Amino acid sequence: MHPFVFLTALCFVSATLEFHKTLDAQWIRWKETHGKQYDMVEECRRGVWEKNMKMITQHNQEYYQGKHSFLMAMNGFGDMTNEEFRHMMSGLKMQKNETGEVFKIPFCAGTSVPVDKKQTATFIICFQGRCASGWAFSATGALEEQMFRKTGKHVSLSVQNLLDCSWAEGNEGCNGGLMSNAFQYVRNNGGLDTEESYPYVARDGPCKYRPEHSAANITAFQTIPRKEKILMMILRKIGPVSAAIDASLDTFRFYKRGIYYDPKCSSEDLNHGVLVIGYGFQGKESDNKKYWFVKNSWGTDWGMNGHIKIAKDRNNHCGITSMASFPIV
Repeated sequence: MHPFVFLTALCFVSATLEFHKTLDAQWIRWKETHGKQYDMVEECRRGVWEKNMKMITQHNQEYYQGKHSFLMAMNGFGDMTNEEFRHMMSGLKMQKNETGEVFKIPFCAGTSVPVDKKQTATFIICFQGRCASGWAFSATGALEEQMFRKTGKHVSLSVQNLLDCSWAEGNEGCNGGLMSNAFQYVRNNGGLDTEESYPYVARDGPCKYRPEHSAANITAFQTIPRKEKILMMILRKIGPVSAAIDASLDTFRFYKRGIYYDPKCSSEDLNHGVLVIGYGFQGKESDNKKYWFVKNSWGTDWGMNGHIKIAKDRNNHCGITSMASFPIV
């Protein structure tokens, strides 16, 4: 269905419903927090927001009844349907760009996180904006950590460089791509520019790579077998790993904290690139409360300051090892 037709139909249905006045203050506060402004037609977005709020509230009630292992919370994606969100934010399956609302300017912020029981590290969390560029953030994140281990210096690398310049390797900018293709590009190209010299703008553009601004190179890259024990070993010995996961569910979109486990999360239908940075457990390790600690690119407003704990040793949950790889520098 055409997005305009879909939105019009949604507005018609929403117009026939009486909004819950108890949510008025929350709706106004949410719009102010996330800088949302609508014309008269788009005000029907409140109907979508209310539906998502109801789902979140019900899930959290069930969480406190012991039915779930994680909490959900409303965030900046609350006025979108699941279909709209998947088209905008996922990017491993090559998808067409959507036009419409312009999101706030992408930002990055440093945050300290517990990588495992014995280590805390600082990672830069970014918001990818209206661009299916998770694959590129995942790839640069893995490469940055390998360069840090090699040189002792942490330099942010250009996601935009990958979006604009790695089409020959099979990527399609804001329409999607693969981390392995990104690694291949850096290897073929002989380098990748810094974020400072080639900043992120969340849209496709002409390739502007300049070798004098390159801060990283790749000699090879390795795909990890689909075994969680091997992923754990790689994290311990080599460092963060790029991974493809299923991030399509609403439970993932509104994840807030806890160990994420949803039986509907697929290990085969992968649509988003993330960075696995550690692992650990809550309570006793034998209580089935082990997790992978994962860095996302949906901003600090999402999840645990931009991170998520995904259930570990539970049959490759969400495909955490289905398409995992890392660069060699």
